[in-house]
Amino acid sequence: MSGKYELKLAKDGQHMFNLKAANGQVILTSELYRSKAAAENGIESVRTNSPLEERYERRENKNGEPYFILKAANHQEIGRSEYYSSKAALENGIESVKKNGPDSPVVEA
Repeated sequence: MSGKYELKLAKDGQHMFNLKAANGQVILTSELYRSKAAAENGIESVRTNSPLEERYERRENKNGEPYFILKAANHQEIGRSEYYSSKAALENGIESVKKNGPDSPVVEA
């Protein structure tokens, strides 16, 4: 089984998506979009940019927990990860997005 994009309506009426790994764990969460079409464009951007190492920005939150941001060629944020317990776990998360991002199907939640 492969990963999937879960496209859904947020509480405020905007649209967003999660990229989930084959085990069902969320590996990337999008920003909020005003329309479903804009969210679908965001998914296409993940498909295009996720295989490219240079599109990942590694960061730490104020508690020292690592996370990453996936950016488009224009440097705009497409999505971000959860907070990880270690840098090794963060790297595994990036590898999972690289693997699942390009061709996972979209399902509506």
